Amino acid sequence: MSQQVFFQPRDGGWVGDVIPFQHDGEFWLFYLHELREEPKPGTAWHLVTTKDLTQFVDHGVSLPHGTVDEPDFNVYTGSVVLDDYDVHHLFYTGQNPRRLGPDGLPLQLVMHATSLDGMKTWAKLRNLTFGAPEGFETADWRDPFVFRDPDGVWRMLVAARHSAGPARRRGVIAQFISRDLMHWREAEPFWDPRRYIMHECPDVFQWGEWWYLVCSEFSDSFTTRYRMAKSPDGPWSVPDLDTIDGRAFYASKSAEREGRRFFFGWIASKEGASDDGAWQWAGTLAVLEARQNDDGTLAFGFTDELVESFWDDVPVSFAEPLPARLATPDGYRAIVSNEDLPGQFYARADFAIDAGTTECGLLLRASDDGDESYVVRLEPKRGRLVFDRWPRRGTGAGQWEISGDVPFEIELERPCPLSPGGHTLEVIVDGEVCVAVVDRRVALSTRIYDRRSGRFGAFVGEGSATVESLVVRKRTDN
Repeated sequence: MSQQVFFQPRDGGWVGDVIPFQHDGEFWLFYLHELREEPKPGTAWHLVTTKDLTQFVDHGVSLPHGTVDEPDFNVYTGSVVLDDYDVHHLFYTGQNPRRLGPDGLPLQLVMHATSLDGMKTWAKLRNLTFGAPEGFETADWRDPFVFRDPDGVWRMLVAARHSAGPARRRGVIAQFISRDLMHWREAEPFWDPRRYIMHECPDVFQWGEWWYLVCSEFSDSFTTRYRMAKSPDGPWSVPDLDTIDGRAFYASKSAEREGRRFFFGWIASKEGASDDGAWQWAGTLAVLEARQNDDGTLAFGFTDELVESFWDDVPVSFAEPLPARLATPDGYRAIVSNEDLPGQFYARADFAIDAGTTECGLLLRASDDGDESYVVRLEPKRGRLVFDRWPRRGTGAGQWEISGDVPFEIELERPCPLSPGGHTLEVIVDGEVCVAVVDRRVALSTRIYDRRSGRFGAFVGEGSATVESLVVRKRTDN
C-alpha cells in the first residue's frame, strides 16, 4: 500500500490550521485537530513532524485543550518562538462556547504557554491571558503571531475586528510589542485596510530585501493572500497575483529552511464526500514551496522533494505517439490513454501553446472517450487556470436543468500568465485530493470524490497546442 502524499490523521480526525516551526532542520507542524463529533469535543493542538516533506510522523496531542469550565476548552491557532534563553513560547487562542462576551458570543482570548524541555511538554501561563481591549470585538480576537523585528523588539499580531464600522470591512491586525515576551503593550494596528471581514492566521517574514504579510480572508473569497513591503512597518503593496492557492487551500502559514520558504495549509474536505458537497472546515495537510521572483513577488508550486518521491513510471499510451499536435481552429479535440490511472500518481505534461488558443489541458479519471472526466484547464485568452468536471451538477432530466452555464467549478479559478509558447502542467492525485501546478508558479488544490477511477487525457479547444512530453509516475508500494 502506498503511503500518504498529503498527511491526514489516521484516527479519523482532520487537519485544521497549521502552525509550522523549523527546529534543527526538521519541521514541527502543530495543527488544530478536528473531530467531527457531536457533542463537539474540545480542540487541541496535535503535532506532526517531517524532515523531508514527504514522510510525516504523527505525535498526537502536543498542547491539550482545557476542561469544559476553562477558557481554552478549544485551543485555536497561534505561533511558537524561541527566546534567547532556549525557552520556547507558545501563544494561542483560547475559546470556550460556554464563556460569553458582552455581545453574547463566545469570548476569544490570547493565551501563553512555555516549554523548558524542547517542546516535549508545555506549561500554560494562565495569568498572562488577555482579551480584546476597548474598540475591538471580543468574539474575534485570535491567531496571535509573534516575531522579532530588526530592532530586536518582539511584536505580536492578533487577527481582530473593530467594534464599529461597516460589518464586512472591520477586519484589522492588532499589534502589541514586548521586550521579554511576557509583558505586552498595545501599539498601532499592524495592518488596517478596512477591506475584509477578518485577516485570519497572520504570518510575517523577511526574505532578502522584502517583507511579506500573509493572512486568510473570507470576504471576497476563502483564500490566503499576501502583501509586500520594504519594511515591517509598510506601506504594503498588492502584487498582481496576491493569492497562494484557491478556495480549497486555506489558513496557510510559512516556515523557512536553508533559504527556502514553505507554506503549510489544509485542503478542505467536502460534506458528504461528494463533488457537490459544501466545503468544510479542516481537511488534509498540504505543502507548497514559494519561489521569489526578481521583482519580489512569489510563485508557488510543488517541492522538489515531493516530486522526486514518485519513482516508478506508469505506462501511458495513446492511439498516436507523442509529441502529439492537437489542432482544431473552431472545435475540440482530445486524446485519451488506453490505460486507467492509479489512485495515486504524479503527472507532468509539457505543452507548446499556439497564439490565439482558447483552451487546453488535462483530463483526469476520464471515460474511454474522454467525454466525462475531471478537467484541469488552461485558458490563455482569459489568463487563468481552472478546475472543471463533466457531468456537472444537474437538478433534473431537462436540458435547462444541467449546469452547462457554469464555466468551471465555482471558486476554483486562478489567474495564470499563459503567453504563447511552452508551459508545464503538473498534477498530483492522492485518492480524493488533487493539486495542479502551472510552471511552478500557480497552484490550484481541490477534492475529487465522485469519479473514483478512469483514464488520462489531453485536449485542446479552439486553437492548437502540442503535447510535447507526458510523464506519469507513482510511488513505490510499501
